[in-house]
Amino acid sequence: MKLDQLLSPDCTLCAVQGKSKKNILEQISAIAANKISSATAKELLNSLTKREKLSSTGIGNGIAIPHGKINNSESPVAVLLTTDKPVIFDAIDDKPVDIFFALFVPEDHCQQHLETLASVARFFSDKDNSKKVRRCNSSTELHQLVVSN
Repeated sequence: MKLDQLLSPDCTLCAVQGKSKKNILEQISAIAANKISSATAKELLNSLTKREKLSSTGIGNGIAIPHGKINNSESPVAVLLTTDKPVIFDAIDDKPVDIFFALFVPEDHCQQHLETLASVARFFSDKDNSKKVRRCNSSTELHQLVVSN
């Protein structure tokens, strides 16, 4: 799934305050809960936390792609946050993270889940995209940048 079909303006936030990994996952879950009527913020947080226990979704270079599965939903939901200061996230390179692209994908859509993760990873594998994301000064600017690629 293309990022412009996945990410909505109300799920894109620039320069949020993040105190910890748990705090960031809580913020992501609360935002996503406004889009996913079949799940509460607590259920979404549990889904992300369960996945993080397997291994960190911090992919390196200050980027994390937390993701989880949701029940009783037909379409995926994405949340993009940048933080005002990097947060310790147990990333594979041990560097703190300031870009979080979270995904919630329906439980029975495994192939879509993999394709969506690949799209996000491709976008952020371009170091210029990461630099541009970090230079964004507003949530609107951040959303436009990501969906225009």
